[in-house]
Amino acid sequence: MERSYADELEPGDAVLVKGWVHEVRDLGGIAFVILRDTSGKVQVKLDDSVDDELVELGTSLSRESVIAVEGAVEEEERAPTGVEIVPSSIEVLNEAEPELPLDPSGKVDAELPTRLDNRTLDLRKEDVKAIFEIRGEVQDALREKFRSLDATEINTPKIVATATEGGTDLFPISYFEREAFMNQSPQLFKQMMVGSGLERVFEIGPIFRAEEHNTPRHLNEATSIDFESAFIDDDEAMHLCQEVTVAAYERVHEECQEELDALGVDLEVPETPFEYLTYDEAIELANAEGLEHELEWGDDLTTEAEQALGDAIGEHYFVTDWPADTKPFYVMKGDETARAYDMMHPRMELMSGGQREHRVDRLRDEIAAQGLEPEEFEYYLRAFRYGMPPHAGWGLGLERLLVTMLEIDNVREVVLFPRDRQRLAP
Repeated sequence: MERSYADELEPGDAVLVKGWVHEVRDLGGIAFVILRDTSGKVQVKLDDSVDDELVELGTSLSRESVIAVEGAVEEEERAPTGVEIVPSSIEVLNEAEPELPLDPSGKVDAELPTRLDNRTLDLRKEDVKAIFEIRGEVQDALREKFRSLDATEINTPKIVATATEGGTDLFPISYFEREAFMNQSPQLFKQMMVGSGLERVFEIGPIFRAEEHNTPRHLNEATSIDFESAFIDDDEAMHLCQEVTVAAYERVHEECQEELDALGVDLEVPETPFEYLTYDEAIELANAEGLEHELEWGDDLTTEAEQALGDAIGEHYFVTDWPADTKPFYVMKGDETARAYDMMHPRMELMSGGQREHRVDRLRDEIAAQGLEPEEFEYYLRAFRYGMPPHAGWGLGLERLLVTMLEIDNVREVVLFPRDRQRLAP
């Protein structure tokens, strides 16, 4: 018999349903096994119309055991889904240990470390599962939007010979007889691609940062949504980032209402256009909000400043025209400011991007000015010697997009198996 799913059962059907024992309710004289599969839950009735051996087996099942139930579907208004199964057979496919490290029903809370240590059990909870259903939907929406923008999906190396952005937040690895690093960003490779026949590219993939932060918003392995395009400037790049962000929200709003309900989220699609602030305007506004530590020109926006700006603006916004000295070598710079921009949610930074320097001599000088060796970037600079067009792009954090969209406090909640300062397993 072909397998049926809990959400498609109709009275009169003869079905085979497979799933997990969510709960056993023995009321004396009648008992119920609540079976859960990927589509939902269904009640299995055990009463005097059912063989005594089946009743004994059903009432002895441990929670989270995997079972297969054959039987007839009957209408029952008092059942949670309006139907129930009267079983003709119950097969135990895999018995779960009676003592569980956490409660998949969600009736008893567990601390986040316990949940992450037992992630497969944790994802059996409706609200946790909902996060990852939405995460998958967001990535599908992003890909669809990028393709509509004529961008080609690429996959760039995650093991590299040199730092992408300089700095010390690198994970060194042993690569045969040489030292190599886990890539901080696909930045250099996606720029090389806009100088190829592809012109406009995107990637959704892992990045690695050896930052020693241990906060609810930092990870050492994250997923970056990267975009780069030839023949656009910083203004058009920001407009496209806005479009992509809204497309993700629209998809979730349209397709994930059940998951949003499980999370208790009333999702609103951001209104466009997003507000634009220059860096000067941003620090002036943040300081006016009464920061404990006032910002000076050249400072990065602190968490306190981001919160103050978010409270003042109340929606997504861009910060543009950053001090040149604060930005990486590949961003186009003037005398004091760079053609760089960040996209912010009221809670935190989501995206960083810029108009890129496409003139090879200036790029080489900037690499040297930042204390790096141009020779180590020869593979990258070579592409700029053979006809590199003006281009711009950005990198948007998938996890940060999700935690702000879904009103989640800790970024680890939206990652299956987080990697941070303490956690390397599972």
